[in-house]
Amino acid sequence: MPIFDYRGRSSQGQLQKGQLEAATEEAAAEQLMRQGIIPLEIRRGRSQGNLNLGELFQRSVPQEVLVILCRQLYSLTKAGVPLLRAMKGLEQSTSHPLLRTTLDAVTVELTNGRSLSQAMKLHPKVFSELFVSMIHVGENTGRLEDALLQLARYYEQELETQRRIKSAMRYPTFVLSAIVLAMIVLNTKVIPQFAGMFSRFGVELPFPTRLLIGSSDFLMDYWPLLLGMTVMSWIALKAWRQTAEGKETWDRWRLKVPVVGDIVNRAQLSRFSRTFALMIRAGVPLNQALQLSAEALENRYLENRLLEMKSGIEGGTSITQTARQSGIFTPLVLQMIAVGEETGQVDELLHEVSDFYDREVDYDLKTLTARIEPFLLAVVAGMVLILALGIFLPMWNLLDLTRGGL
Repeated sequence: MPIFDYRGRSSQGQLQKGQLEAATEEAAAEQLMRQGIIPLEIRRGRSQGNLNLGELFQRSVPQEVLVILCRQLYSLTKAGVPLLRAMKGLEQSTSHPLLRTTLDAVTVELTNGRSLSQAMKLHPKVFSELFVSMIHVGENTGRLEDALLQLARYYEQELETQRRIKSAMRYPTFVLSAIVLAMIVLNTKVIPQFAGMFSRFGVELPFPTRLLIGSSDFLMDYWPLLLGMTVMSWIALKAWRQTAEGKETWDRWRLKVPVVGDIVNRAQLSRFSRTFALMIRAGVPLNQALQLSAEALENRYLENRLLEMKSGIEGGTSITQTARQSGIFTPLVLQMIAVGEETGQVDELLHEVSDFYDREVDYDLKTLTARIEPFLLAVVAGMVLILALGIFLPMWNLLDLTRGGL
């Protein structure tokens, strides 16, 4: 049964935080009310004491599949097809196993009288809170097809940004992979041959040569241990990242990686601005829109900074002041937010902010390869230098000994 983190106030007005186990958020709220606690916030959490190994390897539904789902459901609802019939048709046509199972469960809930948003809310692994909130707004306003179209466009823009980042990282990844592969081949095939040849002459080897031979011997003798330690470290890292503290620390490190971290930060803020504008335009309350937009980032560090903005807005502070206090927006963006707040067109200005960040990310991605190339050249040059010194220095020494003997 899911674990929920809650924040509420007791009958005496004291702030209380904790965790409880319940089937849904509604059930968790009812359980808190029976305990005399008025819930202020309920979020799906994770037990700190137990590690769910299945979640380490569980794959979610790709965004490409969600785009197709939104587009198909938009076309069906716009054509006037009944929702229950549309969901059954989508269930039969989808090829993704997790989505097919989820759509079958959603269809059953619709048959039992639940609304579409309530049925989707029971499956957070597939439908995010942003997705559910947009569907809920569409149902309440009678414009479900518009909400689906907005979601489809949102996911398409997200996919385009991710593809640009992957395209820019393809060349550096290929070069680094080639370097690693070359090091493995050299340490397992080439260097042992030279080591055997040098040992027959019984001469003292220079330090670069001893370093190469030592690293090769270590790799050949302990490769099962190294492989096991790598796998265990990967599993431990995944488990640590599932904790609240570990996830925030990891996400903060991601934003501080040289060259790439700044691009990731701008892309995340573009995503937040686009999502926030989408929620405001759909009629979602400001504090709820800010929270859902922050959670949609999937970056715990930025999410916590934006949730601090939410607390400031609930306390009566303006959006501009809370954005400035968060310390994550550039001065130009803060100015655009201030203009939007003064003119009552926050959603339009946030779209401008998103476009501004997208243009910066696009430019940075186009120049990413040029900025990374010096680092890659330095790594390759260092490898070639070490190999040249390690292999040719003893050969020159042997040549000198041979000449001296003659």
